[in-house]
Amino acid sequence: MTTHQHTSAAHAPEHPARLAWAQLAPDVYKAMVRLDMASCKGLDPTLRELVKVRASQLNRCALCLDMHTKDALAAGESVERIIQLDAWEESRHFYTERELAAIELTEAVTVLTDGFVPDEVYANAAKHFEEAELAQLIAAITVINAWNRFGVATRQVPGHYTPGDIKH
Repeated sequence: MTTHQHTSAAHAPEHPARLAWAQLAPDVYKAMVRLDMASCKGLDPTLRELVKVRASQLNRCALCLDMHTKDALAAGESVERIIQLDAWEESRHFYTERELAAIELTEAVTVLTDGFVPDEVYANAAKHFEEAELAQLIAAITVINAWNRFGVATRQVPGHYTPGDIKH
């Protein structure tokens, strides 16, 4: 793994993780890795990373943002589309209708403040994805949300991930 080097004394010090959860609950971690791999089967890699980045933005998971923006870039995603993702509603022209449906579904599944995914959001996603692929997309969204909750709850430290390391 590459260690993030601060080049200026003006940077804040890196905070320590609260808990090494993966080492303390290795069976859960291994099950999450298997679940993540299963949830991503059949999904376009670009779409998968857009979904993972968007959920991680919403959940403010620094570790997952670090990991999935790097993975997206390594897979050929553009910096511009990653930057615009947090403002996708104002930057719709950067994404396909299919990607927009997936991003909107990601937000609805991630932010359950109303307690449900609106029918119109689901229906729009269902127009762009066959049922089996839609099931995989919902699984991928659900799994990244679980990873985000582990990362945020245990304050996992971003900046040390290199694409090709063990993924989640």
